[in-house]
Amino acid sequence: MKIAVRLLVFIVIIVLLEVYAFQAIKTITKSKFFRYFWWVVTAAVYLNILYVALTYDKSQGQTPQFQMAMGILLTVTIPKLVLLFFVFGEDIYRVFLKIISYFSATDIQPLVGRRKFISQIALGLAAIPFVSFIYGIIQGKYNYKVIKYQLSFKDLPAAFDGFKITHISDIHSGSFTNKEKIQYGVDLINNQQSDVILFTGDIVNNKASEMDNWIDVFDKLHAKAGKFSVLGNHDYGDYMSWKKPQDKLDNFEKVKEIHQKIGFDLLLNEHRYLEKNGQRIALVGVENWGKGGFQKKGDLQAASKNVNKADFKVLMSHDPSHWDVKVKKDDFNYQLTLSGHTHGLQMGIEIPGWFKWSPSKFVYKQWAGLYQEFDRFINVNRGFGYHAFPGRVGIWPEISVIELKKA
Repeated sequence: MKIAVRLLVFIVIIVLLEVYAFQAIKTITKSKFFRYFWWVVTAAVYLNILYVALTYDKSQGQTPQFQMAMGILLTVTIPKLVLLFFVFGEDIYRVFLKIISYFSATDIQPLVGRRKFISQIALGLAAIPFVSFIYGIIQGKYNYKVIKYQLSFKDLPAAFDGFKITHISDIHSGSFTNKEKIQYGVDLINNQQSDVILFTGDIVNNKASEMDNWIDVFDKLHAKAGKFSVLGNHDYGDYMSWKKPQDKLDNFEKVKEIHQKIGFDLLLNEHRYLEKNGQRIALVGVENWGKGGFQKKGDLQAASKNVNKADFKVLMSHDPSHWDVKVKKDDFNYQLTLSGHTHGLQMGIEIPGWFKWSPSKFVYKQWAGLYQEFDRFINVNRGFGYHAFPGRVGIWPEISVIELKKA
Protein backbone atom coordinates (compact mmCIF):
# COMPACT_ATOMS: atom_id res chain seq x y z
CA MET A 1 0.00 0.00 0.00
CA LYS A 2 2.81 2.40 0.92
CA ILE A 3 4.56 1.69 -2.38
CA ALA A 4 1.35 2.43 -4.30
CA VAL A 5 0.88 5.74 -2.47
CA ARG A 6 4.49 6.75 -3.09
CA LEU A 7 4.18 5.85 -6.76
CA LEU A 8 0.97 7.89 -7.04
CA VAL A 9 2.61 10.92 -5.39
CA PHE A 10 5.60 10.56 -7.71
CA ILE A 11 3.36 10.44 -10.80
CA VAL A 12 1.40 13.50 -9.66
CA ILE A 13 4.62 15.47 -9.12
CA ILE A 14 5.97 14.45 -12.54
CA VAL A 15 2.71 15.40 -14.28
CA LEU A 16 2.67 18.82 -12.55
CA LEU A 17 6.31 19.32 -13.43
CA GLU A 18 5.84 18.57 -17.10
CA VAL A 19 2.55 20.48 -17.47
CA TYR A 20 3.94 23.66 -15.96
CA ALA A 21 7.24 23.39 -17.77
CA PHE A 22 5.37 23.09 -21.06
CA GLN A 23 3.20 26.09 -20.11
CA ALA A 24 6.37 28.18 -19.98
CA ILE A 25 7.49 26.89 -23.38
CA LYS A 26 4.06 27.42 -24.93
CA THR A 27 3.94 30.99 -23.63
CA ILE A 28 7.15 32.11 -25.30
CA THR A 29 6.99 30.22 -28.63
CA LYS A 30 4.28 29.24 -31.10
CA SER A 31 6.63 26.92 -33.05
CA LYS A 32 4.97 23.52 -33.35
CA PHE A 33 8.33 21.96 -34.22
CA PHE A 34 9.89 23.18 -30.99
CA ARG A 35 6.91 22.01 -28.96
CA TYR A 36 6.98 18.54 -30.54
CA PHE A 37 10.74 18.40 -30.05
CA TRP A 38 10.25 19.25 -26.36
CA TRP A 39 7.85 16.34 -25.85
CA VAL A 40 9.98 13.91 -27.87
CA VAL A 41 13.03 14.67 -25.72
CA THR A 42 10.95 14.47 -22.53
CA ALA A 43 9.47 11.11 -23.53
CA ALA A 44 12.91 9.77 -24.49
CA VAL A 45 14.34 10.69 -21.08
CA TYR A 46 11.55 8.95 -19.15
CA LEU A 47 11.56 5.90 -21.43
CA ASN A 48 15.32 5.64 -21.01
CA ILE A 49 15.16 5.70 -17.20
CA LEU A 50 12.24 3.25 -17.29
CA TYR A 51 14.25 0.88 -19.49
CA VAL A 52 17.27 1.15 -17.19
CA ALA A 53 15.10 0.51 -14.13
CA LEU A 54 13.42 -2.54 -15.68
CA THR A 55 16.72 -4.03 -16.87
CA TYR A 56 18.70 -3.12 -13.74
CA ASP A 57 20.88 -6.04 -12.69
CA LYS A 58 21.34 -6.07 -8.94
CA SER A 59 24.27 -8.44 -9.36
CA GLN A 60 26.19 -5.69 -11.19
CA GLY A 61 25.34 -2.72 -8.98
CA GLN A 62 25.48 0.81 -10.35
CA THR A 63 27.20 0.69 -13.74
CA PRO A 64 28.38 3.81 -15.62
CA GLN A 65 25.39 3.28 -17.94
CA PHE A 66 22.97 3.41 -15.00
CA GLN A 67 24.67 6.51 -13.65
CA MET A 68 24.48 8.26 -17.02
CA ALA A 69 20.74 7.57 -17.26
CA MET A 70 20.31 9.13 -13.82
CA GLY A 71 22.50 12.06 -14.85
CA ILE A 72 20.40 12.76 -17.94
CA LEU A 73 17.20 12.57 -15.87
CA LEU A 74 18.52 15.09 -13.34
CA THR A 75 19.86 17.35 -16.10
CA VAL A 76 16.41 17.79 -17.65
CA THR A 77 14.35 17.57 -14.46
CA ILE A 78 16.08 20.04 -12.12
CA PRO A 79 15.64 22.98 -14.57
CA LYS A 80 11.95 22.10 -14.87
CA LEU A 81 11.62 22.53 -11.10
CA VAL A 82 12.68 26.14 -11.65
CA LEU A 83 9.96 26.52 -14.28
CA LEU A 84 7.42 24.92 -11.96
CA PHE A 85 8.28 27.34 -9.18
CA PHE A 86 7.76 30.44 -11.34
CA VAL A 87 4.81 29.39 -13.49
CA PHE A 88 2.92 27.79 -10.60
CA GLY A 89 3.62 30.92 -8.61
CA GLU A 90 2.13 32.97 -11.42
CA ASP A 91 -1.05 30.84 -11.28
CA ILE A 92 -1.30 31.43 -7.54
CA TYR A 93 -0.97 35.16 -8.19
CA ARG A 94 -3.80 35.03 -10.75
CA VAL A 95 -6.04 33.11 -8.34
CA PHE A 96 -5.28 35.72 -5.68
CA LEU A 97 -6.36 38.51 -8.09
CA LYS A 98 -9.61 36.68 -8.85
CA ILE A 99 -10.38 36.34 -5.14
CA ILE A 100 -9.78 40.06 -4.62
CA SER A 101 -11.93 40.85 -7.67
CA TYR A 102 -14.76 38.68 -6.36
CA PHE A 103 -14.92 40.34 -2.96
CA SER A 104 -14.29 43.87 -4.20
CA ALA A 105 -16.67 43.63 -7.18
CA THR A 106 -13.84 45.05 -9.30
CA ASP A 107 -12.34 43.14 -12.20
CA ILE A 108 -8.60 43.17 -11.54
CA GLN A 109 -6.51 41.68 -14.35
CA PRO A 110 -2.76 40.95 -14.39
CA LEU A 111 -0.62 43.21 -16.56
CA VAL A 112 -0.64 42.39 -20.26
CA GLY A 113 2.40 40.27 -21.15
CA ARG A 114 3.13 39.45 -17.51
CA ARG A 115 2.91 35.67 -17.99
CA LYS A 116 5.24 35.75 -20.99
CA PHE A 117 7.71 37.89 -19.05
CA ILE A 118 7.60 35.49 -16.06
CA SER A 119 8.11 32.53 -18.41
CA GLN A 120 11.13 34.21 -20.01
CA ILE A 121 12.68 34.89 -16.61
CA ALA A 122 11.99 31.29 -15.54
CA LEU A 123 13.55 29.83 -18.68
CA GLY A 124 16.60 32.07 -18.30
CA LEU A 125 17.11 30.92 -14.72
CA ALA A 126 16.39 27.27 -15.62
CA ALA A 127 19.18 27.43 -18.19
CA ILE A 128 21.72 27.90 -15.37
CA PRO A 129 21.30 24.44 -13.77
CA PHE A 130 20.82 22.86 -17.22
CA VAL A 131 24.17 24.14 -18.49
CA SER A 132 25.81 23.47 -15.11
CA PHE A 133 24.72 19.83 -15.10
CA ILE A 134 25.95 19.30 -18.66
CA TYR A 135 29.31 20.82 -17.70
CA GLY A 136 29.40 18.73 -14.52
CA ILE A 137 28.91 15.50 -16.45
CA ILE A 138 31.38 16.30 -19.22
CA GLN A 139 34.12 18.12 -17.35
CA GLY A 140 33.20 18.96 -13.75
CA LYS A 141 33.90 15.46 -12.44
CA TYR A 142 37.53 15.89 -13.56
CA ASN A 143 37.91 19.46 -12.29
CA TYR A 144 40.36 18.44 -9.54
CA LYS A 145 41.09 21.05 -6.91
CA VAL A 146 44.06 21.03 -4.55
CA ILE A 147 42.94 22.47 -1.21
CA LYS A 148 45.72 23.30 1.23
CA TYR A 149 45.60 23.74 5.00
CA GLN A 150 48.20 24.55 7.60
CA LEU A 151 47.28 23.31 11.08
CA SER A 152 49.18 24.13 14.28
CA PHE A 153 49.33 21.88 17.33
CA LYS A 154 51.09 22.43 20.65
CA ASP A 155 51.63 18.71 21.16
CA LEU A 156 53.02 17.97 17.69
CA PRO A 157 56.53 16.47 17.96
CA ALA A 158 59.07 19.04 16.76
CA ALA A 159 60.48 16.61 14.18
CA PHE A 160 57.13 16.70 12.36
CA ASP A 161 56.98 20.48 12.05
CA GLY A 162 56.24 21.01 8.34
CA PHE A 163 55.18 17.39 7.76
CA LYS A 164 52.81 17.25 4.75
CA ILE A 165 49.85 14.90 4.35
CA THR A 166 47.99 14.42 1.09
CA HIS A 167 44.48 13.23 1.89
CA ILE A 168 42.32 11.62 -0.80
CA SER A 169 39.04 9.75 -0.49
CA ASP A 170 36.22 8.05 -2.41
CA ILE A 171 37.91 6.88 -5.59
CA HIS A 172 34.84 4.86 -6.72
CA SER A 173 36.72 3.24 -9.60
CA GLY A 174 33.58 1.53 -10.89
CA SER A 175 32.33 4.89 -12.14
CA PHE A 176 35.43 5.80 -14.17
CA THR A 177 35.38 5.96 -17.98
CA ASN A 178 38.30 8.22 -18.95
CA LYS A 179 41.79 6.96 -18.17
CA GLU A 180 43.58 10.09 -19.36
CA LYS A 181 41.60 12.30 -16.98
CA ILE A 182 42.13 9.96 -14.03
CA GLN A 183 45.84 9.84 -14.78
CA TYR A 184 45.88 13.63 -14.66
CA GLY A 185 44.33 13.51 -11.18
CA VAL A 186 46.89 10.96 -9.99
CA ASP A 187 49.74 13.08 -11.37
CA LEU A 188 48.32 16.07 -9.52
CA ILE A 189 48.45 14.09 -6.27
CA ASN A 190 52.09 13.18 -6.87
CA ASN A 191 52.95 16.78 -7.73
CA GLN A 192 52.15 17.78 -4.13
CA GLN A 193 55.29 15.87 -3.02
CA SER A 194 53.81 15.20 0.41
CA ASP A 195 55.48 13.06 3.04
CA VAL A 196 52.57 10.65 3.22
CA ILE A 197 49.40 9.86 1.23
CA LEU A 198 46.33 8.84 3.22
CA PHE A 199 43.24 7.38 1.52
CA THR A 200 39.99 7.24 3.51
CA GLY A 201 37.94 4.60 1.75
CA ASP A 202 35.52 3.63 -1.04
CA ILE A 203 38.02 2.39 -3.58
CA VAL A 204 35.21 0.70 -5.55
CA ASN A 205 31.44 1.01 -5.91
CA ASN A 206 30.78 -2.66 -5.18
CA LYS A 207 33.09 -5.20 -6.87
CA ALA A 208 36.85 -5.62 -6.69
CA SER A 209 36.97 -6.18 -10.46
CA GLU A 210 35.98 -2.52 -10.98
CA MET A 211 39.58 -1.62 -10.13
CA ASP A 212 41.20 -3.99 -12.64
CA ASN A 213 41.71 -1.35 -15.35
CA TRP A 214 42.99 1.24 -12.87
CA ILE A 215 45.66 -0.64 -10.91
CA ASP A 216 48.40 0.54 -13.29
CA VAL A 217 47.29 4.15 -12.74
CA PHE A 218 47.00 4.24 -8.96
CA ASP A 219 50.09 2.16 -8.28
CA LYS A 220 52.09 5.16 -9.52
CA LEU A 221 51.18 7.16 -6.41
CA HIS A 222 54.23 7.74 -4.24
CA ALA A 223 55.13 9.40 -0.95
CA LYS A 224 58.37 9.43 1.06
CA ALA A 225 56.91 8.12 4.33
CA GLY A 226 54.43 5.71 2.74
CA LYS A 227 50.81 5.32 1.68
CA PHE A 228 48.06 4.20 4.05
CA SER A 229 44.35 3.52 3.67
CA VAL A 230 41.10 2.43 5.32
CA LEU A 231 37.83 0.98 4.04
CA GLY A 232 34.62 2.83 3.20
CA ASN A 233 31.01 1.69 3.21
CA HIS A 234 31.08 0.72 -0.48
CA ASP A 235 34.06 -1.58 -0.03
CA TYR A 236 32.00 -4.26 1.75
CA GLY A 237 29.81 -5.10 -1.27
CA ASP A 238 26.59 -4.24 0.54
CA TYR A 239 24.89 -2.42 -2.34
CA MET A 240 24.34 -5.28 -4.79
CA SER A 241 22.98 -8.82 -4.81
CA TRP A 242 25.33 -11.79 -4.61
CA LYS A 243 24.49 -15.28 -5.84
CA LYS A 244 26.07 -16.82 -2.75
CA PRO A 245 27.20 -15.37 0.59
CA GLN A 246 30.66 -16.75 -0.10
CA ASP A 247 30.89 -14.66 -3.28
CA LYS A 248 30.49 -11.52 -1.18
CA LEU A 249 33.15 -12.68 1.26
CA ASP A 250 35.54 -13.53 -1.59
CA ASN A 251 34.96 -10.13 -3.15
CA PHE A 252 35.71 -8.42 0.16
CA GLU A 253 39.05 -10.22 0.37
CA LYS A 254 39.86 -9.10 -3.17
CA VAL A 255 38.94 -5.50 -2.31
CA LYS A 256 41.42 -5.61 0.54
CA GLU A 257 44.06 -7.05 -1.81
CA ILE A 258 43.64 -4.04 -4.13
CA HIS A 259 45.26 -1.80 -1.53
CA GLN A 260 48.33 -4.00 -1.48
CA LYS A 261 48.48 -4.07 -5.29
CA ILE A 262 48.65 -0.27 -5.46
CA GLY A 263 51.12 -0.03 -2.60
CA PHE A 264 48.85 1.07 0.24
CA ASP A 265 49.05 -0.27 3.77
CA LEU A 266 45.42 -0.99 4.66
CA LEU A 267 44.61 -0.37 8.32
CA LEU A 268 41.78 -2.57 9.64
CA ASN A 269 41.21 -1.21 13.14
CA GLU A 270 44.97 -0.92 13.45
CA HIS A 271 47.64 1.71 13.84
CA ARG A 272 51.11 2.44 12.58
CA TYR A 273 53.78 4.76 13.90
CA LEU A 274 55.50 7.23 11.60
CA GLU A 275 58.98 8.00 12.89
CA LYS A 276 61.24 10.93 12.17
CA ASN A 277 64.47 11.96 13.94
CA GLY A 278 63.72 9.78 16.92
CA GLN A 279 60.18 11.10 17.37
CA ARG A 280 56.90 9.63 16.21
CA ILE A 281 53.21 10.20 15.57
CA ALA A 282 50.48 7.56 15.55
CA LEU A 283 48.48 6.87 12.41
CA VAL A 284 45.21 5.19 13.45
CA GLY A 285 42.90 3.57 10.91
CA VAL A 286 39.42 2.19 11.58
CA GLU A 287 36.99 0.26 9.42
CA ASN A 288 33.81 2.00 8.38
CA TRP A 289 31.58 3.43 11.10
CA GLY A 290 28.55 5.48 10.13
CA LYS A 291 25.37 6.53 11.88
CA GLY A 292 22.06 5.25 10.62
CA GLY A 293 22.09 2.07 8.56
CA PHE A 294 25.78 2.08 7.67
CA GLN A 295 28.35 -0.49 8.75
CA LYS A 296 29.65 0.02 12.28
CA LYS A 297 32.81 -2.06 12.11
CA GLY A 298 35.08 0.75 13.22
CA ASP A 299 36.68 0.01 16.62
CA LEU A 300 38.64 2.90 18.10
CA GLN A 301 39.83 0.92 21.09
CA ALA A 302 41.17 -1.94 19.00
CA ALA A 303 42.82 0.44 16.54
CA SER A 304 44.45 2.41 19.35
CA LYS A 305 45.65 -0.55 21.40
CA ASN A 306 49.22 0.14 22.58
CA VAL A 307 48.98 3.78 21.47
CA ASN A 308 49.74 6.21 24.29
CA LYS A 309 47.21 8.88 25.14
CA ALA A 310 49.97 11.49 24.97
CA ASP A 311 50.91 10.49 21.39
CA PHE A 312 49.98 12.82 18.58
CA LYS A 313 47.36 10.95 16.57
CA VAL A 314 45.99 11.17 13.04
CA LEU A 315 42.79 9.12 12.72
CA MET A 316 41.50 7.83 9.39
CA SER A 317 37.75 7.13 9.49
CA HIS A 318 35.69 7.11 6.30
CA ASP A 319 32.39 8.53 7.58
CA PRO A 320 32.48 11.96 9.30
CA SER A 321 29.48 11.03 11.44
CA HIS A 322 31.92 8.82 13.35
CA TRP A 323 33.86 11.91 14.40
CA ASP A 324 30.70 13.81 15.29
CA VAL A 325 29.17 11.00 17.36
CA LYS A 326 32.17 9.18 18.81
CA VAL A 327 35.56 10.73 18.19
CA LYS A 328 35.54 14.45 18.92
CA LYS A 329 34.59 14.00 22.59
CA ASP A 330 36.76 10.95 23.21
CA ASP A 331 39.19 11.81 26.00
CA PHE A 332 41.90 9.73 24.30
CA ASN A 333 42.35 12.87 22.17
CA TYR A 334 42.50 12.24 18.44
CA GLN A 335 43.99 15.54 17.34
CA LEU A 336 43.30 15.21 13.61
CA THR A 337 40.69 13.06 11.85
CA LEU A 338 40.49 12.52 8.11
CA SER A 339 37.21 11.45 6.49
CA GLY A 340 35.32 11.47 3.18
CA HIS A 341 32.06 9.71 2.30
CA THR A 342 29.75 12.70 1.70
CA HIS A 343 31.16 13.80 -1.70
CA GLY A 344 29.56 17.13 -0.78
CA LEU A 345 26.67 15.46 -2.63
CA GLN A 346 28.69 16.33 -5.78
CA MET A 347 26.56 19.43 -6.26
CA GLY A 348 26.21 22.76 -4.54
CA ILE A 349 27.58 26.28 -4.49
CA GLU A 350 31.04 27.06 -3.20
CA ILE A 351 33.12 30.23 -3.19
CA PRO A 352 36.45 29.20 -1.62
CA GLY A 353 37.17 30.91 1.68
CA TRP A 354 33.80 32.63 1.81
CA PHE A 355 30.72 30.52 1.20
CA LYS A 356 29.74 26.90 0.66
CA TRP A 357 26.35 25.22 0.51
CA SER A 358 25.05 21.83 -0.51
CA PRO A 359 21.98 19.75 0.39
CA SER A 360 24.56 17.45 1.99
CA LYS A 361 24.60 19.79 5.00
CA PHE A 362 21.09 18.63 5.93
CA VAL A 363 22.41 15.09 6.43
CA TYR A 364 25.94 15.64 7.76
CA LYS A 365 27.00 18.31 10.21
CA GLN A 366 30.54 18.03 8.83
CA TRP A 367 30.12 17.56 5.09
CA ALA A 368 33.05 19.22 3.29
CA GLY A 369 36.27 20.90 4.33
CA LEU A 370 37.88 21.57 7.69
CA TYR A 371 36.04 21.71 11.03
CA GLN A 372 37.29 22.26 14.58
CA GLU A 373 35.75 21.46 17.96
CA PHE A 374 37.35 20.86 21.37
CA ASP A 375 40.75 21.78 19.88
CA ARG A 376 40.41 18.83 17.51
CA PHE A 377 40.13 18.93 13.73
CA ILE A 378 38.41 16.92 11.06
CA ASN A 379 38.95 17.29 7.33
CA VAL A 380 36.10 15.96 5.20
CA ASN A 381 37.47 15.38 1.72
CA ARG A 382 34.98 16.00 -1.11
CA GLY A 383 36.17 12.87 -2.89
CA PHE A 384 38.40 12.05 -5.84
CA GLY A 385 35.77 10.18 -7.84
CA TYR A 386 32.01 10.25 -8.19
CA HIS A 387 29.04 7.94 -7.69
CA ALA A 388 25.33 7.76 -8.56
CA PHE A 389 25.34 11.10 -10.43
CA PRO A 390 28.08 10.89 -13.12
CA GLY A 391 29.34 14.43 -12.60
CA ARG A 392 30.01 17.28 -10.21
CA VAL A 393 28.37 20.69 -10.11
CA GLY A 394 29.99 23.34 -7.92
CA ILE A 395 31.50 20.81 -5.51
CA TRP A 396 34.65 19.68 -7.30
CA PRO A 397 36.80 16.56 -6.81
CA GLU A 398 39.39 17.25 -4.14
CA ILE A 399 42.99 16.60 -3.21
CA SER A 400 43.61 17.84 0.34
CA VAL A 401 47.11 18.83 1.42
CA ILE A 402 47.56 19.34 5.15
CA GLU A 403 50.79 20.73 6.57
CA LEU A 404 51.34 20.07 10.28
CA LYS A 405 53.01 22.83 12.24
CA LYS A 406 54.42 22.98 15.76
CA ALA A 407 52.63 25.74 17.66
